[in-house]
Amino acid sequence: MTKLDYTLTNDTLFKMLFVHHPDLLKRLVAVLLDIRLESIEQFDIVNSEIPPDTKGDKFCRLDINMKVNGQRVDLEVQVDDEGDYPERSLYYWAREFSSELHEGEDYIDLPKTVLISIVTFNLFKCADFHSEFQALEVTRHELLTDKMRLCYFELSKLPKVIGADDELKLWLSLFRAKTEEDLRRIEILGVPIMEQAIEAYRQTKATDEFRELERLRSRARHNEAAALRHAREEAEKKADKKWQAERDKWQAVNAEKDTIIAENAAVIAELRARIAKRETSEGKSE
Repeated sequence: MTKLDYTLTNDTLFKMLFVHHPDLLKRLVAVLLDIRLESIEQFDIVNSEIPPDTKGDKFCRLDINMKVNGQRVDLEVQVDDEGDYPERSLYYWAREFSSELHEGEDYIDLPKTVLISIVTFNLFKCADFHSEFQALEVTRHELLTDKMRLCYFELSKLPKVIGADDELKLWLSLFRAKTEEDLRRIEILGVPIMEQAIEAYRQTKATDEFRELERLRSRARHNEAAALRHAREEAEKKADKKWQAERDKWQAVNAEKDTIIAENAAVIAELRARIAKRETSEGKSE
């Protein structure tokens, strides 16, 4: 098998491909949100720029933020399972939702905000590859607001065999593809939109622009990892020093305690000797 040098879950490739091919992005979003393509009258990419470095960004992410028929839609891929993605994705959603409230506007003016996450790992304890969350009352299941929607697609749960008539699974299988053989299995199905997407993928990853951006992004990720590793090592050193200081403190306390115990034992032994001597003397005098 020929392993792909870059997969579509590479954040630089993901964003560049769909920013440069908005028609493909529009089709993908329609499928992910399960809406008719023809029903999308407004479709704008809000953050089309692709920064090579993301200093100051809490999580160093390349998402695609859009306005779709008045809704705020954020699409991103997540590769690493750090154990906190549900909380992180909720943070992402909250940041997007709150950013739309401008001075003088009412809360009711906030738009519907949708976060779409395509993840490469198992996120929920279920067999379904697609999960969607909204804010509901826990017993009546009454909807708090229709302005919150979080959609997750777990690539690891996709079936191995996918038919030509299931466009959602075909798109996700493209994100899951790791080898040239995986791409060819999609191509031989003869689905035009998938053929267009694969061709766009191959063209994008072959450009000098992508190579340079990925080099800069890779260096930024390396620097970030090195900084985190250094911070962790420094924290561990401080923790070790603190532990050693506490250990030395308690060793000194225990040594002092042992000295006091030994001194008291010597005093007690001396008193017992005196008592024994006195009793012996009194016995002889009798």
